[in-house]
Amino acid sequence: MILKVVIANILRKDARKTKFAKMIKNIFPELQQSFADSGDLSPDTITDNNSDKQDVNQEEKQPLDQPPDDRGPKISKQEGGGWSFLMIALIVVVAICLLNLVTMPKHDEIAFGKLMQLIDQGAENPDAKIEVKIGEGKQEQSVRYSNLKKIVVSSYEIRGTVTREIIAPPEKVKAPVDDVNFSSGRKGLDFDNNELWQRLEKAGFQDYRAQGRPNFWEMHGGTLLFFIVMLASIPLIFFMFRRMASSGAMAFSRNRGRQVSQEDIEVTFEDVAGVDEAVEELREIVEFLKTPEKFQVLGGRIPKGVLLFGPPGTGKTLLAKAVAGEADVPFFSLSGSDFVELYVGVGAARVRDLFNQAERRTPCIIFIDELDAIGKTRGNGNIGSNEERDQTLNALLVEMDGFGANTGAIVMASTNRPETLDSALLRPGRFDRHVLVDRPDIRGREDILKVHARKVKLDENIDLHAIASITSGFAGADLAALVNEAALLAARVGKTAVTMDEFNESAERVTAGLQKKRHTIRDDEKRRVAYHESGHAMVAYLLPAADTVHKISIIPRGAAALGYTLQRPEDDRYLMTREELECRIQVFLGGTLAEEIMLGDYSTGAQNDLERATEIARSMVMDYGMSKLGRVNYRENPRGSYINEPRLFQSRTHSEQTAWEIDREIKAILEGLFEKTKTLIEDRRDTLQKLTDYLLEKEVMDTDELRAVIEGEPLPTPQSETQP
Repeated sequence: MILKVVIANILRKDARKTKFAKMIKNIFPELQQSFADSGDLSPDTITDNNSDKQDVNQEEKQPLDQPPDDRGPKISKQEGGGWSFLMIALIVVVAICLLNLVTMPKHDEIAFGKLMQLIDQGAENPDAKIEVKIGEGKQEQSVRYSNLKKIVVSSYEIRGTVTREIIAPPEKVKAPVDDVNFSSGRKGLDFDNNELWQRLEKAGFQDYRAQGRPNFWEMHGGTLLFFIVMLASIPLIFFMFRRMASSGAMAFSRNRGRQVSQEDIEVTFEDVAGVDEAVEELREIVEFLKTPEKFQVLGGRIPKGVLLFGPPGTGKTLLAKAVAGEADVPFFSLSGSDFVELYVGVGAARVRDLFNQAERRTPCIIFIDELDAIGKTRGNGNIGSNEERDQTLNALLVEMDGFGANTGAIVMASTNRPETLDSALLRPGRFDRHVLVDRPDIRGREDILKVHARKVKLDENIDLHAIASITSGFAGADLAALVNEAALLAARVGKTAVTMDEFNESAERVTAGLQKKRHTIRDDEKRRVAYHESGHAMVAYLLPAADTVHKISIIPRGAAALGYTLQRPEDDRYLMTREELECRIQVFLGGTLAEEIMLGDYSTGAQNDLERATEIARSMVMDYGMSKLGRVNYRENPRGSYINEPRLFQSRTHSEQTAWEIDREIKAILEGLFEKTKTLIEDRRDTLQKLTDYLLEKEVMDTDELRAVIEGEPLPTPQSETQP
């Protein structure tokens, strides 16, 4: 029955056109009924009517990322039938071997000497028996054999039946079992067959006999099965190796690019906002592919490469998806890491294979995400460690613009580390267009919010412009996370629409982290945090060039913040004056100074404030020329590790004396601003105390409440806690 089921499954799949399949159906006519019962067509009907359909389906199932000539070895109908026959033959042979093992009768082994003792006790003796120990250690058993009958003597062994009884150990004792088959080997002990017959006659046995001539299967069956299995395995192994090679298990040099079909991409340029200049550049590429004569009539040629670069999350990959959705040409998508392999030369072979496939589908677009994985500057000093990457880059350079360069494929690439790329890769003729995808301004953020808010149910009072104004510095990915987080917050509290409260909370989550309302701290630490944050907020409010304070909170957020003061600029800023930088330093110093003035000591909570204040002062001296050392740039080149000359150690371009003067000037700036901030806080000590008391009572304070406390206006009455 199992053999019939296996053969039926094979016949349904790929053995319908072979003579062997017809022979099997004649042997097992009920298989025809099994096809009908399962709802399938009969094999004959399928063979006669659906051969063309099968060919079409096979062509449709071929992967899109391979050209027609490179989709693995094509197996003809006759060749496929031959493989099916071999598979069926191998299954039949294995089934026969298993059947032979299953049907072979089980028997006990009795030593020849013990068997002779049982024979000598006589056939008619009811007490004739022997005891044999079987197994070792804990598995050892004592077995008693008696009632010897049906003796068959051959050249190799003596067979027959006995009664078996397990007599020890006590927990394994069983009742006697009759007619148990046994065997006793006698090869090498058959020097005198007459003595064996005489013993049997003397003991009174009558039902013994000699075994006749063995048949062919008994003599040569094992050897024959071995050779049949070996012969059948050779083509099977060959077939498996061919399948492995065609499927990529052994084809290391095949590229891993994926051809994207138009049906799989739902993103168009209408879904991209905030990067209008980049969209216009890419629209021109798409238009050239659709109507090349418009540009060729004036002698223009299509760019060979377009490099998208910018900070992470600004939409470089989204732009590539939009190009794939707009361009009516084949689009190959892969990552720079897809070329990286342990073996030297594999990456270069994959580059060549990719462009060979692209040439068969010209015009087309190849998109390489994270180009810096293979395009880093060569000769960075790591001798011998980057041979694979260098060969991959060399192959890419040659394919894009070499002696026999490809002329029909446009290469698009994206990276957020353009400073690491090799200069030969960035020159005209390879990547002709360098498109910056930067963080959006307030108008771009508003457009991005409109795109992401299409599928979100918003409250009628939502002001996307106000949301865009409080998200300065957010990239497109940050804004997408902002909208999604706001929708989740509204759904969590059971609202029917997303309101401004959810957007404000979502902006704080993206900026400062998750609010930890159940995080308990000691009262003295909570008061210290309140003084610290009140100092930040009061200094920021009093300084004219500081950013507006949006919110103050002493509820812990994120990994380490026990409190925070959230400042947001009124609009996007691209330049900063010396006064604005000094105001930022004073705001950072306001927290630790408030602790010192009000509590007489300061804590480790100012570590990040001091770090950021020191970095601003260092930039003022070394980068911006805003110090007594003059308008000179002393900063080491931040791109030093990416230029052609090797830099194993950090070096600087100024002397030890100049470095000492830089450190002294940084300290002078910080100490001067420290004294100014200290004076500012001491003059308004009472205001700081009121601000701290109000913050301890409400835990959260907004801009209006901050202004009311500092300006002495009437404060809103805090809600009293309801006693349970």
